[in-house]
Amino acid sequence: MGSVEFRSAGIEDAEQVAWLHADSWRRHYRGAYSDSFLDGDIDADRREVWSKRLAGQSGTATVLAEYDGRRLAGFVHVMFDHDPQWGSLVDNLHVDYRHHRGGIGTRLMARAARAVSEQARGNAMYLWVLEQNTRARDFYRAAGGDCVETSTVPPPGGDPTRLNGTPICLRITWPDVTLFGQA
Repeated sequence: MGSVEFRSAGIEDAEQVAWLHADSWRRHYRGAYSDSFLDGDIDADRREVWSKRLAGQSGTATVLAEYDGRRLAGFVHVMFDHDPQWGSLVDNLHVDYRHHRGGIGTRLMARAARAVSEQARGNAMYLWVLEQNTRARDFYRAAGGDCVETSTVPPPGGDPTRLNGTPICLRITWPDVTLFGQA
């Protein structure tokens, strides 16, 4: 793999971000999300979402991890000051499965924490993770995150047929991003 470089995403990155997002959902959300949704045209669904997000990035930051001249290895998307109690939302963190356990996720989360400390009004950061995604839960715990509550997973695009039953997600928090990664 060559060296990994990090940069802010722009609208021109929507296609590759959407592809990685869809691939990650297919690999890690099966069981919580319906097979018909995951096996359908999820690429188009994610392209539409990311084209809109990257076109209007006010109050957000999206950081890409790239290697070998702009080949996407992962990304993180943060929504600043999303919740008055919990702070800024890490809305997405996805790393290409071929690069898991290589430090890219940790480095992306550190960049998210830095962006929150520099651009948000508050220093708190949180995210939601599927209960079934034990590898991600372990990763967030190792990065100093605390599970503070559970909830039902909101259906993608507001369409309940995209879920299998009522899957559970966990809210993971970092009350002070300046301490990110200190377990």
